[in-house]
Amino acid sequence: MAIATYINDLLYRYECVILPGFGAFITQRQSARIYASTNEFYPPQKTVSFNRQLVKNDGLLANHIAEVENISYDQAIEKLNFFVQDLQNVLQKNKMVNFQHIGSFTLSEEEKLQFEPAAQTNYLKEAFGLSSFASEKILRESYKKQAEEIEAKAPVAFTPERRSRRKSYLQYAAVGLVALGLSGFAGLNIYSDQVTEHNVAEQQKAASQLENQIQQATFVIDNPLPAVTFKVAKQTGNYHIVAGAFRLEENAEKRVQELKKEGYKARQIGANKFGLYQVVYSSHEGRRDAINALNAVKRASNSGAWLLVQEL
Repeated sequence: MAIATYINDLLYRYECVILPGFGAFITQRQSARIYASTNEFYPPQKTVSFNRQLVKNDGLLANHIAEVENISYDQAIEKLNFFVQDLQNVLQKNKMVNFQHIGSFTLSEEEKLQFEPAAQTNYLKEAFGLSSFASEKILRESYKKQAEEIEAKAPVAFTPERRSRRKSYLQYAAVGLVALGLSGFAGLNIYSDQVTEHNVAEQQKAASQLENQIQQATFVIDNPLPAVTFKVAKQTGNYHIVAGAFRLEENAEKRVQELKKEGYKARQIGANKFGLYQVVYSSHEGRRDAINALNAVKRASNSGAWLLVQEL
């Protein structure tokens, strides 16, 4: 299934890929996981789910097919329609369809469509090459048992006088260690308090110096110039209406100027992974606003415009 391959490629780049007339594949990010019961570690990942309600064409898949296969947008739409028809016929006949690397669809006895995602596929690009693994449980050593084993193999004999003297030495050493530990702890607390007081004092000193400098650097201008206000509309948002991609940057800039003359808020958004400089009509914060703008562009002048979802 070539269409399934295209969907699989787009899921690495986008959070939602709609198969028009059938449904939408949606990716969701999950954090890394650790299962203490089995000592298994799993990297962060993006899993895929399916939404049967999103069937309206947003142009993403069709534009991708048109670009890859070098066909028109209308031909790509027609190809998608045939694919969905065949998909539904196979489901009615076999009750099951498998999309490689994505998941499988089954049709229940109540004619309800069910989706089972592929467990081994991770669509998170940042986690590429990472796989799950299991680690053996760490066993803590029992030094007491180890010492008993060593003493059993090589016993050491002490005379009563030497043993008593050694015992007293050990008692004195233990008392000394406790005293050193308490003094070190107290010294550490005192040092920490001194550091905190020093930092507060230095911050107050710096704030005072800065305030004096600001007061000394105040000027009075007798004849100030009138204030000039510039209104600059900054293009923001992760949804971009793509007008085209160019091999040469000067051609891309020329296209930007042409679109600006036509009234669009056109700009360049950088080169894609193929080294082509991308030009967009506009950028939008919301997906619905972007789709409305895309439809308006297609009706007005460019039926090959498409929607790019990318964080800049």
